[in-house]
Amino acid sequence: MSGYHDSNCNKRVKVELLLLSSWASDIQHHRYEELVRALFVVQSECPYITRIYSIGRSVEGRHLYVLEFSDNPGIHEAMEPEFKYVGNMHGNEVLGRELLIQLSQFLCEEYRAGNQRITRLIHDTRIHILPTMNPDGYEVAAKQGPEFNGYLVGRGNSREVDLNRNFPDLNALMYYYEKTNGRNHHLPLPDNWEHQVELETLAVIKWMQNYNFVLSANLHGGAVVANYPFDKSRDPRIRGKTTYSATPDDKIFKKLARTYSYAHSWMHKGWNCGDFFDEGITNGASWYSLSKGMQDFNYLYTNCFEITLELSCDKFPPASALSREWLGNREALISFLEQVHHGIKGMVYDNNNNPISNAEISVAGINHDVTTGVDGDYFRLLLPGTYTVTASTSGYLPSTSTVTVGPAEAIQVRLCVIAE
Repeated sequence: MSGYHDSNCNKRVKVELLLLSSWASDIQHHRYEELVRALFVVQSECPYITRIYSIGRSVEGRHLYVLEFSDNPGIHEAMEPEFKYVGNMHGNEVLGRELLIQLSQFLCEEYRAGNQRITRLIHDTRIHILPTMNPDGYEVAAKQGPEFNGYLVGRGNSREVDLNRNFPDLNALMYYYEKTNGRNHHLPLPDNWEHQVELETLAVIKWMQNYNFVLSANLHGGAVVANYPFDKSRDPRIRGKTTYSATPDDKIFKKLARTYSYAHSWMHKGWNCGDFFDEGITNGASWYSLSKGMQDFNYLYTNCFEITLELSCDKFPPASALSREWLGNREALISFLEQVHHGIKGMVYDNNNNPISNAEISVAGINHDVTTGVDGDYFRLLLPGTYTVTASTSGYLPSTSTVTVGPAEAIQVRLCVIAE
């Protein structure tokens, strides 16, 4: 709220944000059937701006349901960015699951109430919410309940595999390419990768292949900190030693993590759960090195920038704590979502005005390219500043433009490539 200086304006914004705090007092945990019912209730209450779809099934056959919010559900509109939230990847880390159910209800209710901020967000963004990536693990943890939940019980899927150590390891290839001036984005998957990952992981990778996501967060528990890539250290592991492992987009990742931390009621204060993280953020590898994680995979295989949000000291908090947690995270969940609209976006055309898909968009000085989607549109998250941007694709001469990015909405940059 620091950008507002008019006290009346402050009051108006706060009233708008707190319209529905009254129903937040009776939040309960949702088992699988209750979660599904809750999603379908939201869809029935906001049928014109929502869609429910399944990205696959868990090992035990439970659907991995996604709730989509858009003014045109089921359709990618050119130049409208795609955003995702993923919860409950570790089955016993349950707060994210409940927060995403609450967020879904909040978006629907506030849209119906005419909240301008939420209405604009839904009209200008395609939002995908996956409340649970690991429904099987959750059921194992929920049988024990909050009081008796062990630190690892229900963490993995039903085959006891940790899904956040289950994605193809592209970091080693990336770190090799850095030394040999090789490819810096959309790294190839290993042969036979589909048979090396769990069903839940496979479903999420296929989901990433089908939607051109721009920004994402996955919600965890056990600490309170916004964690950004890389998670895997570049250095060989030395016992007891951690090293910062920066992506080429380190500055924007820090900004994204800070956005969540400072909009959260207490994450930014640093001291939480007996740990201290300056500003409530950390580089993943600087905390501890992790291989085959989801956030690094997003960055190295897709156009998507993902961070990992650790949201509660208690992995399975009691129901009585959920209202406080929702109110503490609500503004942060919305503020982070709004970050998808910063940087540059645009279309790439050929000289006959045909959109070009899969063209590479490079920014001078940042060794990580993104690509255009099937409609020829691209999105590149950037901090304010002046950048040299180039579109290139085989068979065409590259097109370069200089653009100045401000702190507000994404700057639109149309790029035209000419056939050789």
